[in-house]
Amino acid sequence: MSERTAGSTTGGRTAIVIGGGIGGLATAIALDRCGWQVEILERAPAFGEIGAGLSLWPNGVRALDALGLGDQVRERALTETEGGIRDVTGRWLSRTDVEELGRRYGPVVAVHRAHLLEILRQALPAAVLRTGTEVTAVEADGPRFEVRHSAGTSQGDLLVGADGIRSLVRRSLWPAHPAPRYAGYTAWRVIVDAGRRPTSGGETWGRGERVGIVPLADGTTYVFGAANAPEGQRSPDGELAEMRRRFSGWHAPIPELLAAASEDAVMRHDIYALPPLRTFVRGTTALLGDAAHAMTPDMGQGANLALEDAVTLAATLSAHSAVESALVAYDRDRRARTQMIARRSRLIGTVAQWSRPPAAGVRDLVLRLSPSAAMLKALDPALTWTPPTLNSLPRPS
Repeated sequence: MSERTAGSTTGGRTAIVIGGGIGGLATAIALDRCGWQVEILERAPAFGEIGAGLSLWPNGVRALDALGLGDQVRERALTETEGGIRDVTGRWLSRTDVEELGRRYGPVVAVHRAHLLEILRQALPAAVLRTGTEVTAVEADGPRFEVRHSAGTSQGDLLVGADGIRSLVRRSLWPAHPAPRYAGYTAWRVIVDAGRRPTSGGETWGRGERVGIVPLADGTTYVFGAANAPEGQRSPDGELAEMRRRFSGWHAPIPELLAAASEDAVMRHDIYALPPLRTFVRGTTALLGDAAHAMTPDMGQGANLALEDAVTLAATLSAHSAVESALVAYDRDRRARTQMIARRSRLIGTVAQWSRPPAAGVRDLVLRLSPSAAMLKALDPALTWTPPTLNSLPRPS
């Protein structure tokens, strides 16, 4: 689609998707199956292993089912069998009734992020994804847009900004919007092969610090940690040493997992959230995923909402003859929901990161006294989402 304009001789509508992550790939799949010709521009020269796990909640799994990929993901995922929140001694503060959660909403599954990306990439024609293509400028004038990149220029009927929290599309077309804001804590992520995976997952809350454990289907374990810290701070002794310093005195199997981790597998990122946008669309441009509503990871909904965005965008475009009117409907559908979940996620993160003993003690007491049914009920707004009908065209034989 480079050097191509809308209404070209291709005979179908064309979409340029900037960003080849979960949201961008899912969007391309959904649009491709609805008859669009799609081009994904991805800066990375290749896709290597991404050392993080991912919990797919029932709403995200339903979005994958709508794309026809749910069964493939389940085959490479592990259904979570036990979870909740503990204190640093290992005492349960709140246990998730996983059986009831599954009955009410559907199962929660854990998957290696790299495996999900692989499934998404394989669902697309190889020519759709253009890696090693760095976008340098995005300009729009009414319904028309132009994307300039290292391989030339691209135009089409639809531009999708799926390029993450530091989105160039958002910065170019929403220049007055505030930058992402630091949430006050940093996070470490690592995949560990300790010889056997733990029998349960969940989070452990301390005083201004947290650890999460997510067993994965391949026998490895995804471990993440979070701690209140100044923005941009890094450990002079290495990030694995910092994790061990902070968390090795906590309950089993945290020390054993950290002992089995390797330094080069640890990633550290400060946590940011995007202030709410007044709209996710402009002309024939739409934002989705972190580009539209980057949030703290405290509800584990970031990737799930990006999958929802992708399915909803394609379905809405199929239901409207004009791209601009479809995007108005997409914005109306997605903005209120995603920003509500972002607010809830930020609130949970704030409470989880309380560091003063009196406040943290009251928090832990409230968690212990709260019935499991009430905790599940609080998930309703996020997990009850159902996908719109995706009018997919038959795949060529």
